[in-house]
Amino acid sequence: MTGLAQIVGLGTAVPATSYRQEELLDIFRIENPKVRSVFRNSAIERRFLCLPPENPDGTRRIETQAELLQKHRIQGLDMATRALQDCLKSAGAELGDIGYLCCVTSTGAMTPGFSALLIQELGLDVDCSRLDVVGMGCNAGLNALNAVNGWAVTHPGRLAILLCIEACSAAYVFDGTMRTAVVNSLFGDGSAAAAVIADEPGEGPRIERFASCIVPEAIDAMRFDWDPDHGKFSFFLDRDVPYVVGAHVEDVVDRLLADTVRRSEIDHWVVHSGGKKVIDSVMVNLRLSRHDVRHTTEVLRDYGNLSSGSFLFSLERLIAEGVVAEGERAVLMTMGPGSTIETALVRW
Repeated sequence: MTGLAQIVGLGTAVPATSYRQEELLDIFRIENPKVRSVFRNSAIERRFLCLPPENPDGTRRIETQAELLQKHRIQGLDMATRALQDCLKSAGAELGDIGYLCCVTSTGAMTPGFSALLIQELGLDVDCSRLDVVGMGCNAGLNALNAVNGWAVTHPGRLAILLCIEACSAAYVFDGTMRTAVVNSLFGDGSAAAAVIADEPGEGPRIERFASCIVPEAIDAMRFDWDPDHGKFSFFLDRDVPYVVGAHVEDVVDRLLADTVRRSEIDHWVVHSGGKKVIDSVMVNLRLSRHDVRHTTEVLRDYGNLSSGSFLFSLERLIAEGVVAEGERAVLMTMGPGSTIETALVRW
């Protein structure tokens, strides 16, 4: 295992306020039966969100794009700070140990990005190397882990941080359409961090390899683009997304495992909580059991889709469960715009 980078700490954070799906139907006074059905059949019980302030009549104010971007910045910084501190505590490290900071987000854009803002906010060393990954969507966490892993391997003994920061409620549009209803029923706010270091002793999973698959013909299936009717950016998820993922997931997993281990020999699966149909599609095509994806479905149930950081929430639960033994392997998997499937193989 010499020369491999290892995940030595994890941390997560969410907003202080959470809502049951039924509450959200009442808060936003959603009457359309089809939209109500989308919320109720999502396999989500609760999400942590930063909702708009109330009007005098009890309705929620429609936020401007400027207010949404401000929410992205304020809530993102708050969650990122707490997730990072939680991660460092888990790793037994301090802020001054960080040599590389990679921040990931798709719920807003700003310059300078979160990495610079966090260095200023937390007093990190000004010579800290950094990277901001913006706009890659739900698969961005594993894309960024690849970059973090690369830096850690070339700087053995130095601590690298992956920090996913997703204030998804800063990208909500309420217009009564099915397009926005699907998004508004699915995504939650959250931040997740992973501490990575190479050539150091420890009990965390070591990163063995990565494999990707992009489906250019489905490039528009998942996107975050400008809605001229409302003067805002908004998410779009095509209803065929689960089938796109399912049609390609076997190929990318087989390439990930080639000449290493058979699929049946994988001990643990950490899959992005992309939604009930996406999870079901992955299960069917990889012939996984409900037990294999238990943490994925639990994170979806308790938080909704947390975009790029979802898989770290699931990995944290797997490790906390205390069932992983030395020598066991796990596949990490995310999917997102492109359409893209990202995977990583790790071993304890």
